[in-house]
Amino acid sequence: MKLGYRHVFFDLDHTLWDFDKNAEETIVELYQTYRLADLGLLSADIFIETYTENNHKLWREYHLGNISKDELRATRFKKTFTELGIDEHKIPITFEEDYVRICPTKTNLFPNVHEVLGYLSEKYNLHLISNGFKESTEYKLKNTGIGDYFKNIIISEVVGVNKPHKAIFNHALGLANGVVDESIMIGDSIEADIRGAKSLGMDAIYFNPNNLAIPEDIKIHIKDLVELKHML
Repeated sequence: MKLGYRHVFFDLDHTLWDFDKNAEETIVELYQTYRLADLGLLSADIFIETYTENNHKLWREYHLGNISKDELRATRFKKTFTELGIDEHKIPITFEEDYVRICPTKTNLFPNVHEVLGYLSEKYNLHLISNGFKESTEYKLKNTGIGDYFKNIIISEVVGVNKPHKAIFNHALGLANGVVDESIMIGDSIEADIRGAKSLGMDAIYFNPNNLAIPEDIKIHIKDLVELKHML
């Protein structure tokens, strides 16, 4: 960490917007709407656990450019249903569509998000870099009221390249009229956010609310966003 930052870049999903909690709420609703118990799925919790594991794996592949948006969306629930023993022909065909429609309207944020963004916005220029999809990202920012904290909102689907590629960080720095030495990235993905930023020489803070094992090359990490008030 050093003095002299002017620009703070944040990730959105799993960093500010509590993706897993919002997804869980959405799936519980859809579990009831689609009467999944009648298909033999007797526990919404097991469905959520299986989906979460599959979704995280697919998002990692999407970050790295190994699969497309359409492949991610076509695969995550199909894989979840089939792994839980549901015949492919019995999978509700509009389940993914309803999930994509409902989930971005959820407003669960990680603790202290508004407090921290409000504090930092008085000291720094804040910007958002998200590997999320354009429409859902815009819904999330609007529905939670956090969009106004950011000078620039950079969405990978719009830019055409995902974190961790240098091009999206360079694009974000250009929009911010910033330089690497005066910028820092905060996010939950070691590969996309932290190593992506560090590949440019940009400082980065790893957000690790679940106390996951931390690789040796990740030197700066926090468990609660409120810690940023004492670091920046």
